[in-house]
Amino acid sequence: MAAPALMFQGTGSDVGKSLIVAGLARVLSTRGLKVAPFKPQNMSNNAAVAKDGGEISRAQALQARAARVAPSVHMNPVLLKPQSETGAQVIVQGRVYARATAAEYQKIKPELMPRVLDSFARLKQGADIVLVEGAGSASETNLRQNDIANMGFARAADVPVVLIGDIDRGGVIASLVGTKAVIAPEDAALIRGFLVNKFRGDPALFADGMAQIATMTGWQALGLVPFFPDARKLPAEDSLALDVADPEKPNATIKVAVLILPHIANFDDLDPLDAEPSVDVVRVHPGMPIPPDADLIVIGGSKSTVADLAALRAAGFDTDIAAHLRRGGMVLGMCGGYQMLGRVLHDPHGLDGPPGTTQGLGLLDVVTIFLPDKHLAVVEGRSVDGATYTGFEIHKGVTEGPDRTRPFAHFADGMPEGAQSPDGRVVGTYLHGLFVDDSQRAAWLRRFGGKPEIAYHATIEETLDKLAAHLEAHINVDRLLTLSR
Repeated sequence: MAAPALMFQGTGSDVGKSLIVAGLARVLSTRGLKVAPFKPQNMSNNAAVAKDGGEISRAQALQARAARVAPSVHMNPVLLKPQSETGAQVIVQGRVYARATAAEYQKIKPELMPRVLDSFARLKQGADIVLVEGAGSASETNLRQNDIANMGFARAADVPVVLIGDIDRGGVIASLVGTKAVIAPEDAALIRGFLVNKFRGDPALFADGMAQIATMTGWQALGLVPFFPDARKLPAEDSLALDVADPEKPNATIKVAVLILPHIANFDDLDPLDAEPSVDVVRVHPGMPIPPDADLIVIGGSKSTVADLAALRAAGFDTDIAAHLRRGGMVLGMCGGYQMLGRVLHDPHGLDGPPGTTQGLGLLDVVTIFLPDKHLAVVEGRSVDGATYTGFEIHKGVTEGPDRTRPFAHFADGMPEGAQSPDGRVVGTYLHGLFVDDSQRAAWLRRFGGKPEIAYHATIEETLDKLAAHLEAHINVDRLLTLSR
């Protein structure tokens, strides 16, 4: 028998859909249910490798963790990875399907709906309940015709909907009531209730507001959810998080500067370092100088390595990096950042832009060739200093050269990974999730005279449990379950 499902859509982006689904997944898992998170379409350059070998958004990987189940490509059957302002790589059921502009993608959506429904059906067969997350805003009527992410999916799969509004940004009554006003009556009929998220202050002051929304929409009020400050301890999905000011850490002894380039990917790789009280992770955008007192500069992953390398040079970061190394600092390149550190990047097939060759930063004696097949793997092993790591690889390209004889790490089978400069102060690696491993993070902190103060996995689990308790205290979960079908 197929499991029931319930979909959570939002009045806009960043209203907290991902977090609420993760928290409810932990609530229901703790109650003994087998929960499957599902998002028909996501747009994010933060990806993870699932148990079945393909890639999905890190948000769905976190929701799977909250549900205490292994992540699967079917939890996020369509993943859009932006490569430019107007185009993206389209990942379908874990594998590259196409590269498309926004206009081209609208045309191929109808051929993707059967794949989305196939993944949804697979999840329903192996779960007690499926929690579905929408994308962006439910009221984007201009995109409704071929929609596979919100009401288009809900109608096709006959899934009831709970609509989430964000009171923190203001206008929540208008956004919820206005959604009903602009969407088709057949779509509005699928919405059975609403949540108001990120409330601050005395809940009694918004009791009339909740009642007014219920009266004007005919939807059930399912909960007024207070702002959850510990959300910052969980991996952020949206690049909007990169625009938030860095919190001050007056007692930090280690400074890590991470370059925020236009097409940065998997920027949550640095979250475990950021969680350490002794580490000040400074996000450096173009137009800002790299702090001269930084101990480590990180060039992270990129969805468009050649374009980001050009942006790095245009910002003058290459000059700052050279000065940093002259002062005895250290540089770490991760995935796309690793490729930028080499001498040359060859793109004969035009996979990262027009076909051609680009000069790298020349800080590692390696050369990268971009290849059509994307390498996806969950990996583990040890860095050359003996520290363990677990993580994954997502990249197109092969990197080889003399500095590969000084690997950064070895896989569990003994094969070398990454490269180092002769003095060990420039390191390149294809590993994502590197700092999640407490042993590996401790080894990096020791390089700069520090020591770890947290257990990262335990912190994530504790935060998910707190989130579950928070939602259970403010959402009528039992009533919400009666809405699923």
